[in-house]
Amino acid sequence: MTSLSVTAPLATAAVTPPVFGPRIMIGLVGVLVAVLVSGLNEMVTKVALADIRGALAIGYDEGTWLIASYTATSVAAMAFAPWCAVTFSLRRFTLCAISVFTLLGVLCPFAPNYESLLALRTLQGLAGGALPPMLMTVALRFLPANVKLYGLAGYALTATFGPGLGTPLAGLWSEYVGWQWTFWQIIAPCLIAMVAVAYGLPQDPLRLERFKQFNWRGLLLGFPAICMLVIGLLQGNRLDWFQSNLIGGLLGGGLLLLVLFLINEWSQPIPFFKMQMLGIRNLSFALLTLAGVLVVLLAVIIIPSSYLAQVQGYRPVQTAPIMLLAALPQLIALPLVAALCNLRRVDCRWVLGIGLSLLALSCIGGSQLTSVWIRDDFYVLQLLQIFGQPMAVLPLLMLSTGSISPMEGPFASAWFNTVKGLSAVIATGVIEALTTSRLHFHSTMLVDSLGNSPLADSDSPGLAHRLHEQAVVLTASDLYLCMSGVALALILLIFWLPTRIYPPRAPT
Repeated sequence: MTSLSVTAPLATAAVTPPVFGPRIMIGLVGVLVAVLVSGLNEMVTKVALADIRGALAIGYDEGTWLIASYTATSVAAMAFAPWCAVTFSLRRFTLCAISVFTLLGVLCPFAPNYESLLALRTLQGLAGGALPPMLMTVALRFLPANVKLYGLAGYALTATFGPGLGTPLAGLWSEYVGWQWTFWQIIAPCLIAMVAVAYGLPQDPLRLERFKQFNWRGLLLGFPAICMLVIGLLQGNRLDWFQSNLIGGLLGGGLLLLVLFLINEWSQPIPFFKMQMLGIRNLSFALLTLAGVLVVLLAVIIIPSSYLAQVQGYRPVQTAPIMLLAALPQLIALPLVAALCNLRRVDCRWVLGIGLSLLALSCIGGSQLTSVWIRDDFYVLQLLQIFGQPMAVLPLLMLSTGSISPMEGPFASAWFNTVKGLSAVIATGVIEALTTSRLHFHSTMLVDSLGNSPLADSDSPGLAHRLHEQAVVLTASDLYLCMSGVALALILLIFWLPTRIYPPRAPT
C-alpha cells in the first residue's frame, strides 16, 4: 500500500497491488460484513436501550452515557485508523480490530457493574470505529477502475442499508430472544468476516519506521477534541446545552482543541488529515453535502419511529416493517445506481440532484401526517427513499474519490469517514434540539388556545395526553418540513460547487 507521507522517500515505497480476483472479493465482503455489523451494534443497542436498562437496573442518565461513550471513541477512531492500517498493514489491523470488537461484545452482558459496562462499551466503540475506514481503503486500493463504483456502493450500504436494520433487529432480540443478544448478535458475522479477511486480503509488511515521524501532537489534540465534541453534542439536549457548565466546557474545549489539531495537521510530514486536500473542489463539496444528507437520512428513521411510539404506542418490532421496506431494497438499488453512474454519458451530479429531490418529496409528504396515521401510511414515503437514498449517497462517493490520486486514498478515507461520523452525531444533536424546541412551542400554543376557548373542559379525562399527542404530531410535521428544506438547499449547491467527474474507464 502506498504511504501516507508526502515526502519523496516514503512516497516511492509503494507495494505492487495484487491481481484482482475472487480472493480479493472475499476479503472485501469480509470487511463489508464487519463494518455493517459495527454500525448495527450501535443502532441496535441504542434502540433497545430501554430493555437493556431494565435488565441491568440502569437509570436513564446512565444509559445515555453508554451511547455517548461508544459513539465518541468510535468517531475518534475513524480519524486515526487509516494511519494505523498503513503502519501495521491493512490485513493485520483489520483482523485485530474485528477480534477486539467481538470479544468486548461477548463480555458486555457479563459486566459486574455499570462502570465496567461503560468501560467495555467505550473500548468497543474504539475497535468498531476503526473498521469503516478499512472498507473504503480496500475498495480504493484493490478494485479495478471499472468496478470501483460497485465497491463504493458496498460502502454506501453503511449509510443506507445498515441504519434501517437497527430497529427490526432490536425488536427481534428484545421481544423474542433476550436483551443479551443486542450485544451477542455480532459474534457469528464477525467470525465469518475474520475468516474472509484472513483469506482474502494480502499481507503487507510492517511499516514501523513510520513511528519515527509519528504525529504525537496531532493524536493528543485530535482524539480528545473529537471525543469532547461528540459527548457534548449527544448530551447537550439532556443537560440543556449551554445552561450546563459541563456541556459548555466540552463543546468549547473540544472546538479549541479541534482548531489546534487542524493547524497542526497543515505542516506535518505524515499527517492524519491532509488539509491541502480541502482545496479539491469536489471533495469539499462531497464532505459538505454528506453532512446534510446524513441529517436527512437520520431524520427519516427517527421521525416515524418516534411518532409511532409516542402516538400509536408501537414497539420497535411493530415499527420494523417501515424500516425494512427502505433498507432491504438497497441490496438491489445500490448496484443499479452504481451501474447508472458507471455510464460515461450519465452525469453523477444529476443523479445526486434526483436523489435529493426524492428525499425532499418524501419529507414533504411526511409533513402532512396527522394523529390518525398508522404504520401503513408511511409506506409510500419509504418507497420514495428506496432510490432516493442511494442516489443521494453514491454520487458523493464518486465525486470525493474521483478527483484524488491513489496515494491520497487513505487521506480521503480519513476525511470521509470522520466527517460521516461527526455528521451523524451533529444530526442527532440538531434533531433532538429541534424536537425539544418545537415540542415546547406547540405544547405552549395548544395550552394557550385551550385556555382561551370557552368550550374547553380542563377536567376532561385524558386531556393532557391528547394535548401531548397533538404536540408530537405537529413537531413531527415541522421536522419533516425542515428536512425537506435541507434537501432542497443541497440541490442548489449542485449548480455551482462540483465539477463533472467521469467514471474511470467506464463502459460506453
